[in-house]
Amino acid sequence: MAIVNVTDQNFSKETAEGLVLADFWAPWCGPCKMIAPVLEEIDGEMDEKVQIVKLDVDENQETAGKYGVMSIPTLLLFKDGEVVDQVIGFQPKEALVDLINKHA
Repeated sequence: MAIVNVTDQNFSKETAEGLVLADFWAPWCGPCKMIAPVLEEIDGEMDEKVQIVKLDVDENQETAGKYGVMSIPTLLLFKDGEVVDQVIGFQPKEALVDLINKHA
């Protein structure tokens, strides 16, 4: 599966089933740019376990507000529509893989 860009309109639908890692980011955010290739790698290696979605917080403030996102990047891990874990700021690949495996 490829990484999907989501919006306020389709966020709930895209995170409703299975394990989904949602990246709350913005184009001007340095750490967001640093974590993007890490997420691409994880998507390539773990696409059977997890779907990765990205939400631009500048364009989709409703969803960011709903989940209390104050700092970016914020990564929320959803399992069947419910938030089961959260990390804020740049994370190394190993930490994100461990996070996903903990809930897979």
